[in-house]
Amino acid sequence: MGESKVSVIVVSYNTRDKLRHCLSCIEPEHEVIVVDNASDDGSADMVVTDFPRVLLHRSEENLGFGPANNVGAKMATRELLLFLNSDAYAQPGAINAQAAVFAEPLIVAAGGRQLNTDGTLQQSTAERLRIWAIFLEQTFLEKLILKTGGSAYWNTSRLFRQWQKTQQPQPTEQVMGATLMMRSSLEERFDERFFLYCEDTDLCHRLRRHGEIVYAPDAVYTHDLGSSSSKEPWRGVARYNVGKELYFAIHSGPSAFVVCLLLDRLGALLRLVLWGTATLVTLARIATFRRRAEIFWRVLTAKVTSYPRPPTGQGRTPYGGTRIR
Repeated sequence: MGESKVSVIVVSYNTRDKLRHCLSCIEPEHEVIVVDNASDDGSADMVVTDFPRVLLHRSEENLGFGPANNVGAKMATRELLLFLNSDAYAQPGAINAQAAVFAEPLIVAAGGRQLNTDGTLQQSTAERLRIWAIFLEQTFLEKLILKTGGSAYWNTSRLFRQWQKTQQPQPTEQVMGATLMMRSSLEERFDERFFLYCEDTDLCHRLRRHGEIVYAPDAVYTHDLGSSSSKEPWRGVARYNVGKELYFAIHSGPSAFVVCLLLDRLGALLRLVLWGTATLVTLARIATFRRRAEIFWRVLTAKVTSYPRPPTGQGRTPYGGTRIR
């Protein structure tokens, strides 16, 4: 098979073994670019040794997910960009199936069907992010809604059922960045104020100005969710909160930003009280409850540098990305 139209961009940060698996699942006709975010586990050297055809960029620091993907996008030469997580593994034909939906000129971006490691459907598409969804998430009400088969935010299950009936890609507000494919001709890229989390939500918000975003279940990936944050789960939660707050600061203004910030702190406090109380009142699983309480204590006390503030002008005024300490 000749060259495909796809440049696959994989950002890696200390995920050597998963990165190896990810790269081994990509067919040879695709251009592959790895941006290593200053890993110290030998990831970059593994790419050089095991995958000599892969283009490698070694960053001297951890740039974050969005900025590193932008580095890869500048190196890409093909018509379509696939931003692929290092813990996302393409099933045979998935990348070509995803690229095929771009035969429709109105489509500007597409996400694949992401499966959990046990083969169940993973939430990977959503409605537009609104304050109501944050309220439900932080007060545990979203979990109750999901158990009844609904959601105020995630729409993957509904879109998958529709696809089963029609076998056609399904329009959606946003797709997750783990398997996001877009046209390289568009000027939109990840906003580098986002370090990790919600940068894909922001990108899709801007991509919708240019055309349609679709969910393409023909393109199947297994996604071992959460690899980058597994060693320090509190940091992942804190970064996710900051990403949401930055998104509202940019797109909805200071009032929405403050409301989101307060809801995120309320959610962390509720979880701290829950797991702290569980630690005190039961001897069973006490170590687990203590660890969970410690996570949300650190989320509540996390220090943020370059904290999100409402932008000026075009809404793209750079002031450095957010960092959690």
